[in-house]
Amino acid sequence: MGELVLGIDTSNYRTSVALVNELGEILYNHRELLEVPEGKKGLRQSEAFFQHVMRLPDAVAPALEFRNSITAVSCSSRPRPREGSYMPCFMAGETLARELSAALNVPLKEFSHQEGHIEAVKHFSPLKDEDDVLFFHFSGGTTEAVFHGDIVGGTLDIAFGQVLDRLGQKMGLDFPSGEALDRMALEAEAETALLKPVTFRNGYVNLSGIETQSIRALEALEEAKRPALVRELFHKLANSIQKMTEYLASTLGTDKFIFAGGVSSSEYIREYLKENLPESIHAVFGDPALSGDNAVGIALLGLR
Repeated sequence: MGELVLGIDTSNYRTSVALVNELGEILYNHRELLEVPEGKKGLRQSEAFFQHVMRLPDAVAPALEFRNSITAVSCSSRPRPREGSYMPCFMAGETLARELSAALNVPLKEFSHQEGHIEAVKHFSPLKDEDDVLFFHFSGGTTEAVFHGDIVGGTLDIAFGQVLDRLGQKMGLDFPSGEALDRMALEAEAETALLKPVTFRNGYVNLSGIETQSIRALEALEEAKRPALVRELFHKLANSIQKMTEYLASTLGTDKFIFAGGVSSSEYIREYLKENLPESIHAVFGDPALSGDNAVGIALLGLR
């Protein structure tokens, strides 16, 4: 069996537990969405924390069948690797990780949720051992470009995921809405011409404008034309990512990009970027199952 590392991640919308071996192979990968009541935009931190506490015992039980081979416990204890970065929901996973570390008498390793996102994609990519890599983290609450630990681009207001989830709520879709909207964009036979391009400047975007435009356009459209609007929205968002990528490549002198986070699992956005980014840019997208919130990256960081 060899040495194993147990990883735990408790983000605002998913309970995740993973087990990896000393070769970096995934032996167990549990990912469970938290329940968001119909009509709500999301969960309060206290609600997310409670759901994690209730779900973690069952989530971690299968991994503990290998308790005698676990040599470290790893967890996400904060959203980003920045001073003052904090969200109460991560305390649920951190608390259990501390208890398991003491009970198993093995080291405890703490990382940020963002670092876990990045590692889950990088570890299995051709860029695994590269240094000059720019990481895009696109998720429900985050839109950031990170290069050598510094934020060099992203959003100046709301995140890509928030734009999609807020539009999805207006359409009566379950929260989070990104996956359903992605399918809608892919299946639409045409797109509208109702939205202005995303505002872009020096590696940063403003997304509240296109969110407002999309909701206003949605309210004026008959239901049959809604998929065309969604397709146009995805087109505009993907185009803004293309602009960020090309700008940062030219200003920072790197041609290596890794896309992580749930929004990066969008099939529409992936295909758009693969078709429209210059051949000189090496863009890597992870397994969609590892692009969303997961504990695999956290476990792999503990392995390192």
